[in-house]
Amino acid sequence: MTSPADVPNLTPNQINALVVLMVEARRLTNNELRELAGFPLNGADNRKLVTLGLVETDRTTRPFAHELTDEGWRVVRQLHTAAPPKSGGSASRSLFTVLTNLHRSLDRLRVSHGDFFKQTGEVTVSAAPEPGAAAPTPADVEALVRAAYRDLATAPGAWVGLADVRDRLADHDRATVDATLRAMVVRDDVRIIPVANTKSLTPRDRAAAVRIGNEDNHALAIGAA
Repeated sequence: MTSPADVPNLTPNQINALVVLMVEARRLTNNELRELAGFPLNGADNRKLVTLGLVETDRTTRPFAHELTDEGWRVVRQLHTAAPPKSGGSASRSLFTVLTNLHRSLDRLRVSHGDFFKQTGEVTVSAAPEPGAAAPTPADVEALVRAAYRDLATAPGAWVGLADVRDRLADHDRATVDATLRAMVVRDDVRIIPVANTKSLTPRDRAAAVRIGNEDNHALAIGAA
């Protein structure tokens, strides 16, 4: 449900910093950023990313250390929906091509960006439970949906794209999550709706839709109307 308008206008350096923080999936010092990206995150670039709530900077250490916030993860996942900055030239266009194809592949695998880039352990792909393992109950999955919504929503009742919710539930069977969403829609505090402006939908949004009442639904709200 994210549109280009949901992605702030960023400079090539700001975009590169977000992408490096995403692929490293950890806190990076300015020394590490200089080694990985070719520049530290200082000055106006740092101030803008912090002001936008995309990066959290620890200024109590030297060199400064930076980490993506939840909003930073949301934006960097959606960078490919915006136009590359003209000042970035061919390098930026190439990077955005990579990001677009990364999205397409992770959507197909049903793997979240966080799981794909995490530093330890194996990438978690949706799969059937191991023999002997207890399958999650509908109540378990509903609790996970509600927890994902709380993490993503700016306020109770705010709309959240199902694509972002599915990112948080990437290790759960798609059919189970769909059945849970269909069961939740009858609850007084839950709304699941299609997006009226279908032109604003990305391929990722369409792939994440849940079929309810003979139509695809793309957005979830829980709480106050």
